[in-house]
Amino acid sequence: MQALYLTHPQVKLDAAVPVPLWGLSPEGRARAERFARRGVVPKGSMIFSSRETKAQELAELIAASADTLTLADHAMGENDRSATGFLPPALFEDMADRFFAQPDISAAGWERAVDAQRRIVSAVTTALASVPEGAVTVFCGHGAVGTLLKCHIGGRRISREEDQSCIGAVGGGNGFVFDLARRQLLTDWTPMEEIGPNWHESPKLAEPAVLL
Repeated sequence: MQALYLTHPQVKLDAAVPVPLWGLSPEGRARAERFARRGVVPKGSMIFSSRETKAQELAELIAASADTLTLADHAMGENDRSATGFLPPALFEDMADRFFAQPDISAAGWERAVDAQRRIVSAVTTALASVPEGAVTVFCGHGAVGTLLKCHIGGRRISREEDQSCIGAVGGGNGFVFDLARRQLLTDWTPMEEIGPNWHESPKLAEPAVLL
């Protein structure tokens, strides 16, 4: 069964607000709204989401367009970085490099990459087991755990080089298509603007998108 893992686009950074409560920025919300309007996700699809605000905002926009509901799971959340709290962008990037470079070691108290990978793989596996045969499935989540999921499915080592920041659009809002049961990674990170309407019918992301 093919599914789409989609990351939230740009968020509002606010050092005074816990990171899981950050919402989409105006730019990020505009991108999410355009994606939802294009009808890339068919009516009645199964939409799963992290419980973090930014991912749920993306999921709710898509679900409204697809006339369906969202199913949120805390286990689909981003890697736990609460030990350090908010970090300035440059320092955050250094920590993210450490997170991917040493997956078996906690970077300054962050959740280890190997643990986050087991968590997201288990959550996605459980979710897919509940999906009716033939239903189109979309997961709305985050860059780091999405990368860890992608590495597991594709049989790739955990590496920052697999992250959306190195492959997809800057700022998030990227997706990849996969078949977990067959352990097939059908696409790599692709900007949401380039995901066509037939992604769930073919191993390739469909025809070029028409932006609205």
